[in-house]
Amino acid sequence: MTKSRAMTLSCDTRRYLWPGLAVLMLAVLLLAMQTVQAAAQDRPASFADLAESVSPSVVNITTSTTVASRNDPMPTPPQGSPFEDFFRDFFDREDRPRQSQALGSGFVISEDGFIVTNNHVIEGADEILVEFFAGLELPATLIGTDPATDLALLKVEHESPLPYVPWGDSEASRVGDWVIAVGNPLGQGFSVSAGIISARGRALQGNYDDYIQTDAAINRGNSGGPLFNMEGEVIGVNTAILSPTGGSIGIGFAMSSNVAVGVIEQLREFGTTRRGWLGVRIQDLTDDMAEALGLDRAEGAMVTDVMEGPSREAGMQTGDVILRFDGGIVRDTRQLVRRVGDAGVGRDVEVVVFRDNEELTLTVTLGQRELVENGMTPPDEAAPEPEEETAGSYMGMRLEPLTDALREEMGIASGMSGLLVRDVDPESDAAQKDVRPGDVITEAGQTPVNTVAELRERAEEAREAGRRSLLVLLRRGGDPRFVALSVEED
Repeated sequence: MTKSRAMTLSCDTRRYLWPGLAVLMLAVLLLAMQTVQAAAQDRPASFADLAESVSPSVVNITTSTTVASRNDPMPTPPQGSPFEDFFRDFFDREDRPRQSQALGSGFVISEDGFIVTNNHVIEGADEILVEFFAGLELPATLIGTDPATDLALLKVEHESPLPYVPWGDSEASRVGDWVIAVGNPLGQGFSVSAGIISARGRALQGNYDDYIQTDAAINRGNSGGPLFNMEGEVIGVNTAILSPTGGSIGIGFAMSSNVAVGVIEQLREFGTTRRGWLGVRIQDLTDDMAEALGLDRAEGAMVTDVMEGPSREAGMQTGDVILRFDGGIVRDTRQLVRRVGDAGVGRDVEVVVFRDNEELTLTVTLGQRELVENGMTPPDEAAPEPEEETAGSYMGMRLEPLTDALREEMGIASGMSGLLVRDVDPESDAAQKDVRPGDVITEAGQTPVNTVAELRERAEEAREAGRRSLLVLLRRGGDPRFVALSVEED
């Protein structure tokens, strides 16, 4: 009787329990289906609508350049040779100027016909022809170029408003976002490729580089074309690829819209760029340099030279570390160069520098880089002759005070004073920091040095201050560079 009752209870329990389990399993299944659907919604089913909407604003660009005739003399066969007429006809054709053509892409940014492309697409071109998606062809006029960012602005004239695309905010894009590239790869005509943003903030070789890396297929002919986000906004200008074969391997680069917009606006208004200029040479800080200066972090831009101009007038000095510029923190030299360039010309900006263990605020009126960047060097001043002293070895270097004879021997500017590095111990810290024979030490501990004894004094002062390194200013071929050398070596 007890066993039968237990079996009855078990059956009753299962009768009421199974419906509840079924409901729970159904809920889990529905939740899983919703998750899959949400993931599918993040992945576009098709790029067709987006491609159709933006393609009318993307253009193919064909350039023609006249190539000069050859200058080398024409070889002449023996007079009366049966090949005489052949040689003459062949080299007559070679001596004539000929046309060279190049292909690229671009995109319209205003209904009145302003078009963005790459500088290298139109560089040196005599004629520029723009072809639209619908087949319309128009000649283009060059408005301005910026080789530093490889951007160019063109203008076409048409009686009707032209389709155009808006700029987007490249800073709002994230790694993993979908993008499409539209252009004229390998001269095949309008083409669309899709991919994702692989990385941001890439630097290739310029001071103003801020490239978006993408795996969307970019090939020759795509240069100057737009990189779109899913809203149909241009967030990059396709510029370069990294490839051992010359074809796309999924590593393409587009100049970010946040850089391009400012450049294009200046080209549109002035025909050239107008970047701010501080008038200093700078280098990144290393951990050793920061420790030698007494800084907590290796952040900022070290001033290695102050030229005649805005910063010198504001009181900036060699050895200052720029910590903040125009209210923002400076993390490295690349960031500072971009921010100064974007700050505008003629503006008064506050620059916070670290000098002698304290922060100073200087007000600098920015100049224009384009007007002064070529050929501007600080004027030479007569350098005092050091007192008679023989060469000596210190910190793994054999050093010799500069004299007129040494300056002439080594091709060193007459206005330079300091210690010539004659030799470097390959096992020394100096060798590890890339100090080389022929370098000139002009400062140590942010103080000029002209003798080995003065260098020893600066090193001893660093030791007494509890520091492991001494900050030394080197000049190589006239270019300044700071190096933090260990004071533990004699």
